[in-house]
Amino acid sequence: MATEVNDSNFATEVINSTTLAFVDFWASWCGPCKMIAPAIEELHKEFIGRVKVCKMDVDANPATPMQYGIRSIPTLLMFKNGKVVEQVVGVRSKEDLAKILNKHLEA
Repeated sequence: MATEVNDSNFATEVINSTTLAFVDFWASWCGPCKMIAPAIEELHKEFIGRVKVCKMDVDANPATPMQYGIRSIPTLLMFKNGKVVEQVVGVRSKEDLAKILNKHLEA
């Protein structure tokens, strides 16, 4: 299962991650977030050990989404060496997301 992150452990889990970190900013009431959730879990399984897949509930953790300018969900951010290297807003297929992850793993 993807790692649940919050405002207090975000730096430890994501910013300081030694691997590419992929964060799904979501909320329980968000229909598109529910649509993309199975793909996020599948990516977690496929990229285990290479990508740290995380989920952050924006309602329970408002500070981090505000810091990164998250205005609509789902928003997916990829972090490499503590910096945002890609942002995806809205629902995308698992295949599209896998291509993006692979692009950043190869870079």
